[in-house]
Amino acid sequence: MAPLFPALTPASTRTAVRFDDHTMTYGELSAAATALAHRIGAAQRVAIWATSSPETVVAVVAALLAGVPAVPLNPKSGEKELGHILNDSTPTCVLAASSAELPPALAGVPRTDVVTRPGAVPATPVTEPADDNTAALIVYTSGTTGPPKGVVLPRRALTATLDGLADVWQWTADDTVAHGLPLFHVHGLVLGVLGPLRRGGTVRHLGRFSTDGVTRALSSGATMLFGVPTMYHRIAEELPGDPSLAKALSAARLLVSGSAALPVHDHERITAATGRTVIERYGMSETLMNTSVRIDGTPTTGTVGHPLPGVELRLVDDTDTELADDGTDSVGEIQVRGPNLFTEYLGRPDATAVAFTADGWFRTGDMAVRDPDGSIRIVGRRATDLIKSGGYKIGAGEIENALLEHPAVQEAAVTGEPDDDLGERIVAWVVPADRRSPPSAKDLTDHVARRLAPHKRPRVVRFVTVMPRNDMGKIMKRALHE
Repeated sequence: MAPLFPALTPASTRTAVRFDDHTMTYGELSAAATALAHRIGAAQRVAIWATSSPETVVAVVAALLAGVPAVPLNPKSGEKELGHILNDSTPTCVLAASSAELPPALAGVPRTDVVTRPGAVPATPVTEPADDNTAALIVYTSGTTGPPKGVVLPRRALTATLDGLADVWQWTADDTVAHGLPLFHVHGLVLGVLGPLRRGGTVRHLGRFSTDGVTRALSSGATMLFGVPTMYHRIAEELPGDPSLAKALSAARLLVSGSAALPVHDHERITAATGRTVIERYGMSETLMNTSVRIDGTPTTGTVGHPLPGVELRLVDDTDTELADDGTDSVGEIQVRGPNLFTEYLGRPDATAVAFTADGWFRTGDMAVRDPDGSIRIVGRRATDLIKSGGYKIGAGEIENALLEHPAVQEAAVTGEPDDDLGERIVAWVVPADRRSPPSAKDLTDHVARRLAPHKRPRVVRFVTVMPRNDMGKIMKRALHE
């Protein structure tokens, strides 16, 4: 099997990673990762204290070189969640920067310090696994429906996703990716770090996300920006008063949003101010990336494009029967099949079996429609975003977009709740743009009815001061009902 990172050679002086003023060349990263790989080569699994730091990059690359499955840990996790992940994954040791203070939950796990400037480097290179089904990463789910599950991602899933994105984004060694995403998650770690390293390009991590950081990174040579909708929303809000931000974004080759749908209103504001279109892609922990808008295609706002090379995708009804691709705008569950899929939930054969159909399709739980051009438009999660009201299947996403087009709405989320007459009634949760003078519920429901259809208007409007979000910026809708 070819190496994961062909550019990772001891003599290379090309910049691989930059965090603030800390820069590592490919030669320096090779030395640090090789030295650490020799130290952990006999481990069954390693946990990584995944702070946004060069030490995390060294640790992950070392584990991949050594063929040791790595378990990225969210430094913001509570003791209970950390305890569950450690008991479930049983790592041989935890890799962390020498300066990192670890919580009590990790006290029983041997620690291996990670350094970015090693002393003596073993002369013997490490031999990467030859089997592309070898486990590479074990990423834990958010645990919204039970204890977090360990998603076992093989090496083939990493290469299939990163090489597929290289095709649709025309991603090369000349690109520098800027982002401020956390490194314990697929978006920030696999796409934002391993992606540039596989291409032989550069990772520029912003630390904490800020629009000033975006401006500096793009103005000094970064060509691609990765973010989530909350980040792009802040960008859209600040663009009118920040010409330097608009100029920097205009110079970028590619702007990518993921992890949740980017509201149409934010798409339009960014394009109007910069002339650039934000590209959306669709993936999840179990599948890595499934689809993306092509950089050389014609993007349609609100879609996540077409399947990546090698990925099969179908929309099915409640009986797993594939919906006809006849342009009828039918809502179905997305199921996928291909080399990008995980192999199992660690130690959970029952959950793994339920996640797949008999013929090997993974049930994503995401609901979507297919546009006339074949692109996929996600309408939400089956469990929280598909509302069955008055005999209709309604996606929460399109109602949220309609609400966000109202000038008095800053943020919006839509859920369903039981209704004796309708089955479920549509509930809108709204953060008003002006807390002192919120719009009337009737104004908002009439607005949605005019934009979409009368049966899609919210029956209840609830005003909130803030939306509950996870670390990736996704709104946690179950928390709205608590």
